[in-house]
Amino acid sequence: MVELVALYDDAGRPTGEAAARARVRAQNLRHAATAVVVRDSAGRVYVHRRTGTKDVYPGLHDFCAGGVLQAGEEPAAAAERELAEELGVTGVPLRPLGEADYADDRTRYHAYLYECTYDGPVTWQPEEVAWGAWVEPAALLRMLDELPFVPDSTTVLRGWLAGLLPGPAPQPEQPERPEQPQQP
Repeated sequence: MVELVALYDDAGRPTGEAAARARVRAQNLRHAATAVVVRDSAGRVYVHRRTGTKDVYPGLHDFCAGGVLQAGEEPAAAAERELAEELGVTGVPLRPLGEADYADDRTRYHAYLYECTYDGPVTWQPEEVAWGAWVEPAALLRMLDELPFVPDSTTVLRGWLAGLLPGPAPQPEQPERPEQPQQP
């Protein structure tokens, strides 16, 4: 059975056309994909390493579960499907994080971004996931600079991830002081 992937235009809208997944990859056709960040109730993020047999970014680390939208599939449904397939996570509400666009010489797509909170067991799909662990956001940000991570998740969600870190308390603005005239 051939998996048909919905094609998208440069404005991030479906064109109404579909192509076989192999053609989408071979010709780097613009499509749509989902990315779901899985966090536990302690705020940690689930990080995994992709298997060496993946068709895009094999063997690299990722902090999102996700994949391409099939023809006729809604983004939230695709996100739920991919989350269940890759990590065995089901029955959790997804919170939208927005949309983004990503392109490189391997893939071009419009991304639908989500997060969820999950405290149950993670069950890897053996064809897709080779390793995984819960990681504190600060440690994950360091890992992004030290280990080979997929460039797409890193590009579209690094800023969001950095926003999870506690920052310094905002300082109140100081009113400007008027200049004092010079004494003669």
